[in-house]
Amino acid sequence: MSPLKITTRDAATGPVMEIFGELDYNSATELRELISALVLRPGHCLTLNLGGMEFCDSSGLSALIAAHNHAQAAQADIALAAVPAHTLRALRIAGLDQIFPIAHDGETNPQP
Repeated sequence: MSPLKITTRDAATGPVMEIFGELDYNSATELRELISALVLRPGHCLTLNLGGMEFCDSSGLSALIAAHNHAQAAQADIALAAVPAHTLRALRIAGLDQIFPIAHDGETNPQP
């Protein structure tokens, strides 16, 4: 079991959050709190880099949806990058791959 670790940095297009470890019932609140405190501006793109995420349950998916809603409320975009196969499968099952632009290996710009 790996504890959740989140780092945030600014990029030209907007903030980038890198998520490591397990995003689950015990840790999803931490991501929600960081997202809600994040200042987004219209036209920004919040990128969630999930490359270091080892596990994501339904609470984790709910936190990702909260991030999507926060971005939309700020008239900003959101994208997922480096999505692990297990998380991509969960996103597809839940139909969330239809609302999150997802960058595939080797892409720099996520596609819807």
